Amino acid sequence: MTKVDKEHGQIPIWFFIGVIVTFYGIVILGTGIYHLFVPPERPVALQELHPDLWWPVVLLVIGLLFAIRHNPLRK
Repeated sequence: MTKVDKEHGQIPIWFFIGVIVTFYGIVILGTGIYHLFVPPERPVALQELHPDLWWPVVLLVIGLLFAIRHNPLRK
């Protein structure tokens, strides 16, 4: 069930999971952008691949898909 249950007023758990994953993507992307301009003193292995820039994009896409798809206010 993707809509708010009119009888019980329930919101699907997938909506909250989408919001949390989107939030994580925003936080990690912010950290990645910061590290792009201010590199850490001791870089981690394979830092030149910048996983803190492309991985949050994956999280953002997945999180937004879940949040939009299971939005309780969506008609």
